Amino acid sequence: METRIDRFGSVRDDKIKQLKELIEESKYIVFLGGAGVSTESGIPDFRSGAGIYNTESGTKYRPIDIIAHDFFIEHPEDFYDFYKRKLIYPDARPNKAHKALVRLERQGKLKAIITQNIDNLHQEAGSKCVIELHGSVFRNYCMDCGKKFNIEYIAAQEGVPHCDKCGGIVRPDIVLYEENLEHENVDNAIKAVKKCDLMIIAGTSLTVYPAATFAQFLKHDRIVIINKSSTYMDLKALLTIHDNVGEVLDKVVPKRVSRKNTASKTTSKKTTAKKTSAKTTAKSAASKTASKSASKADAKKEPKAETAKKAPAKKASGTTASKKASSSKAKKDES
Repeated sequence: METRIDRFGSVRDDKIKQLKELIEESKYIVFLGGAGVSTESGIPDFRSGAGIYNTESGTKYRPIDIIAHDFFIEHPEDFYDFYKRKLIYPDARPNKAHKALVRLERQGKLKAIITQNIDNLHQEAGSKCVIELHGSVFRNYCMDCGKKFNIEYIAAQEGVPHCDKCGGIVRPDIVLYEENLEHENVDNAIKAVKKCDLMIIAGTSLTVYPAATFAQFLKHDRIVIINKSSTYMDLKALLTIHDNVGEVLDKVVPKRVSRKNTASKTTSKKTTAKKTSAKTTAKSAASKTASKSASKADAKKEPKAETAKKAPAKKASGTTASKKASSSKAKKDES
């Protein structure tokens, strides 16, 4: 629940300012989000007063029992009756939280989004670095032949959806209770957490494992909790804000890059351009010097070539003179 101290506007503003500063000085941010990230898109969470677990399932079974592996296998009709009414929201759209995270990713600061949600809203908003721990309702597959189906196919089928190829039961590509998470997703999430210099945990009560334990892999205390209710990490976190996730993230992530950053990038580009120009000039000067040297070398070689050509001419001249002398002697003899 919201703490008494957070009800004071000045305290809330100070926390927003502090989160802004933490984000600005961070270079590798990891975001861990739960159902509270999507509630502002009209998708209910699980454990709040109005959450899925605390409302009627519409069947004789408890909601928490229905979304389990064994129940799905034994009672597919009841599972899909509940699933279509309570777990799929194809018309839901990204909210302020999803859009703020996209901006943070494009600024190069957010390196990974670890989500427990199955609604695909992060990807729809435009995020690229999403690790889905619990799968997605937008992916479905035949349990017999493996053929894949979209969410529209599931929603259009009455009762239990069957494969149009082999007739097998089609199931959503989500992790049910009693099932293991994909090892690759868990490994990638832990690797990202270990690298981060700031971890933002939002919209989750931190009661679902193993996501609830990811913070233990941090080598620092730079953790921010944004959640309406309290979590076991509140006292360990560097900053805790009890508020709507979308409202907070929208305030702390700028919608435009600041002029300071733009000027810095422009200066960097100009410096690069100058360096490139200097290199080009140096190459040009070196090329001219080499050309001049080559010309001088050619000039020195040319006279030798001419001398070599004239030598045969002198020999030819000497032969002619010899012939003339012989002819003159012959005339004298005749006379």
